[in-house]
Amino acid sequence: MIRYHGAPCTPLKVATDLYSGRHACVSMAHPQQLPLISDIAQSFILDNGAFSLWKTGKTLDVAQFVDFVAEWEKHPGFDWALMPDAIDGDHHENAKMRAKWFAFGGRGGVPVWHMHEPLEVLRDLANAYPRIAFGSSGQFSSVGTAQWWSRMSEAMAVACDEQGRPITKIHGLRMLAPTVFSHVPLASADSCNVAMNVGLDSNWVGPYQPLTKSMRALVLADRIEHHACAVRWSGSCGVQQNMELVG
Repeated sequence: MIRYHGAPCTPLKVATDLYSGRHACVSMAHPQQLPLISDIAQSFILDNGAFSLWKTGKTLDVAQFVDFVAEWEKHPGFDWALMPDAIDGDHHENAKMRAKWFAFGGRGGVPVWHMHEPLEVLRDLANAYPRIAFGSSGQFSSVGTAQWWSRMSEAMAVACDEQGRPITKIHGLRMLAPTVFSHVPLASADSCNVAMNVGLDSNWVGPYQPLTKSMRALVLADRIEHHACAVRWSGSCGVQQNMELVG
């Protein structure tokens, strides 16, 4: 599984240590560290910024995002971009957002299935695209809750074959927690966990207290990078095991 660490991360020294040799996710809403990341990261993906815009009550400028991706898509480190989406919109609105992406000249791209949308939409996207993204939304916006796991179980029944293997590659938005990807067979995931937590001094107590912010970032990233991820869905919510993992 490819782990994309969200940007930006401050201060700059910490960002350099975190993204060097790793994979990064850069949002159009916060693109300031993209030039640095494009130089030092193994690869990067581009997020349309819908989540940040949704939290501030703003809407996504699709044409602007198409131009943003076009500026970077020829870079050797560019992997892919998320298609425009409306976090709290219904499946009809999100279908229109994907149509706008292509209408404005967007190429390729990864569509987002929002967990509050019908399972039929997930089925259609999984059969039409080589990679899709899962977005936690609506009543399933809090990743890892019992309600969220129940919905994930329903989704996996649609997105996986009879052996629990995904029928297309799945990217987990805000799912870069080992408690999630050790159970869900994701091909990739992203989150801003590291960038958000390096500066929370109150969380770094006991033997961790002397750590610099760079060392904190490396500790967090190392835990994420070295934790095993699931290769299939076992079919029992919240207690999945990596059946290929011994020990």
